[in-house]
Amino acid sequence: MIDLEKLQTILKEYKRDFEQRWPAERYKWEAVYCFQTNWDFMARDFEEMFIAATAQTKDLLTSVNYYPRGVMRGFAAVNRDATRAMFSRLYDEKKDLTERVEQFQEAAEQIRREYGEGIWKQHYQKLNAISIYLWLRYPDTYYIYDYSECRVVAKELGSSFIPRRGAHAGNLIGAYALYDEICDVVGADLELQQLFHSQLQDKCWPDKKARTLTIDFCRYISRVYSKKGIGRSDSDWLPIDYSPELTVADWLDLLQDDAVFTESSLEVMRRLLDYGGMATCRQLSNKYGEPRNFYNFCSVALAKRVAEKTDCNVLNTDDEEAKWWPILYMGKRDEKDHEGGYIWKLRPELEEALQQTDLSRVSLYAYVSVLKGPHAAWWFSVNPVIWSFSSLDVGETLSFSLYNENGNKRRIFDHFLEARSGDFLICYEAIPVRKIVAIGKIVKESDGENLYLEKIEGLVHPVDFHTLENIPELKEMEYFANPQGNLFKLSRNEYTCIMDLIREENPVDHKRIIKPYTRDDFIREVYMTRGHFDTLISLLKHKQNIILQGAPGVGKTYTAKRIAYAMMREQDDSRIEFVHFHENYTYEDFVAGYKPQGAGYELQYGIFYRFCQRAANMPNKSFFFIIDDINRGNVGQIFGELMLLVEKAYRGTLITLSCNGMPFSVPKNIYIIGMMSMADTVPIRDYVLRRRFGFFELIPEFDSDGFRAYERHFDSDTFHALIERVKDLNKEIAEDPHLGRGYRIGHGYFCGQTEYSEEWLMEIVDYEIMPLLSEYWPDDPEKVRHWGNVLRSVFYD
Repeated sequence: MIDLEKLQTILKEYKRDFEQRWPAERYKWEAVYCFQTNWDFMARDFEEMFIAATAQTKDLLTSVNYYPRGVMRGFAAVNRDATRAMFSRLYDEKKDLTERVEQFQEAAEQIRREYGEGIWKQHYQKLNAISIYLWLRYPDTYYIYDYSECRVVAKELGSSFIPRRGAHAGNLIGAYALYDEICDVVGADLELQQLFHSQLQDKCWPDKKARTLTIDFCRYISRVYSKKGIGRSDSDWLPIDYSPELTVADWLDLLQDDAVFTESSLEVMRRLLDYGGMATCRQLSNKYGEPRNFYNFCSVALAKRVAEKTDCNVLNTDDEEAKWWPILYMGKRDEKDHEGGYIWKLRPELEEALQQTDLSRVSLYAYVSVLKGPHAAWWFSVNPVIWSFSSLDVGETLSFSLYNENGNKRRIFDHFLEARSGDFLICYEAIPVRKIVAIGKIVKESDGENLYLEKIEGLVHPVDFHTLENIPELKEMEYFANPQGNLFKLSRNEYTCIMDLIREENPVDHKRIIKPYTRDDFIREVYMTRGHFDTLISLLKHKQNIILQGAPGVGKTYTAKRIAYAMMREQDDSRIEFVHFHENYTYEDFVAGYKPQGAGYELQYGIFYRFCQRAANMPNKSFFFIIDDINRGNVGQIFGELMLLVEKAYRGTLITLSCNGMPFSVPKNIYIIGMMSMADTVPIRDYVLRRRFGFFELIPEFDSDGFRAYERHFDSDTFHALIERVKDLNKEIAEDPHLGRGYRIGHGYFCGQTEYSEEWLMEIVDYEIMPLLSEYWPDDPEKVRHWGNVLRSVFYD
């Protein structure tokens, strides 16, 4: 049950604000209409259909740190049938909802692990995303579920149901019951229905059951009403008994003063207002970009300018920072402390003034630059056979002639004269590439002969032309009307739309808390002697490509990642890529190639190509590409012409790719680490590869300082005795003419345990070491039995 009287009170506020909110919230009804129009479960190209059907979902399925739509698109690209089956089960209304939700998430994780390990850190198919898929498909039945939003709504309306962490699908069921109660009231309100239908436009879902209207109403409760402080005391907000004594009119005057409200200040204000009027610096940073200190610094600086301009009342305190921000906000400690330590809430007068001010020209997201002038940016199209943005380094500047090879003016010559320093460029490569490949900017205006450009970012995932063609907001683009030429105007909306598409696949790399990593950390974790470590690092620096080889269980994979940490001197997994070679791995998977797409074929870039693009965007940082079982792939075929480029002497050298005839280079800041077991029956036969890689053998390190400390930690005579017997076993394996050093038992079998138990040791002997010995000596069962008795005897001494 809910508080119906409170519900009616909020509903009055909602109806009062409805017309003002509608332009920003209409997209939800448009999203349902778009989905219903484009969804075709049996479409041959499921990926293309899914993107078209969800084209209007905007921030619902894509935001700065949340990418369910982009990952689902990737799933459809790598396994169309499995992705189709996911939605088939989810949309089967004959089955239990909880079961369907759990199966959907399990299937998403399975596809991620099978095809996207190292590409997708997570699948993002959380309850929120799944509820959106259900709502889009059955808009007269389901609602959008958001954990935080539902908690606020439930508390505001005094519901007996409050979602709780860990309840998962149970939260979904409870939320739907809560929303059904709310929907009954919303749908029966004739005044609201008239308001809604008066705003309804073509390509909007009619929403006869008022489910989407209920979703919007609940969002209003969470993001607007709950932040206003209506009907509650502000006694828990600080500072108490202080006010700058500025009216709404005062704030409106200040907002028109560019010397007070600078561009950065307005960005902070718009983002805080968009978030609902109160947020922590971390929440603003996570959603809109910029470091947390940006919001703190800008707020304090703005408050000082306001005080200087108005001579307003300032809080009397010795804390220099604490005396300024209360001019703009009230604040309190975040009780949950999971999104930042301190919450700011806009002062009511300032919030009302901001709501009355047109902030549409202010950048909401840090990655979308709002420029002055009649247009937001330029579409820059080039013939990649003659001139390519892909081949430029980030930060490289060059001149582009205003005249073609024949000395004639380029088409739409006036555009080159209108372009100004600082204008952004959407860099598009025409046939045969037909993709947006980079973002650039104009660094110097036309001098009558040339325009001067700079590449500021290469796209790891270029944006396909056919994707742009399906976006309604881009249908009037100047380039689409006549693609002949190089420089085309983009409206502000077109630029923002394209940047949204770019960021969906190329998200902003926000600054994260990255732990330092030292040489001592490596020695402590990897159980390698300091001498071996110094040799290993020296070899990698000298060759830039190494292969770690060794016996089973010496920790090659574990070591490879920590080599990268040690070289970077920090634990930054975003600069590490991991792949596994197998007999079916191809050049198309690794570099690029044409793959089936709809009725034809389309050029798609492989994992190493994309990794090189990422590394090129950060030339001052080291990147590490790790290849497991490098010997199990056809290395010459997989690398192709890149076999030359990975050699240190040829890093940064441009060659023409065979797949598309385009220039490409391997950046100098990439290190390649391959791994192979010396006990593997598949050797490396490509001697060209051997010449380009250094080979380093990892050996069992039972006598290293690190492993001995690990052994002493357990203080177990049984553990010590077993290790001594394994060392004896290794001597016999090394002396066997059919085996040798590469078949010894590695220390890794015994690592990673935090609590000691004899059952753990027994499992290692019976289920890991003994099966290995049976493979080593298949024709000598007596020897296998002997060593089984020797190893097991430690448990009975």
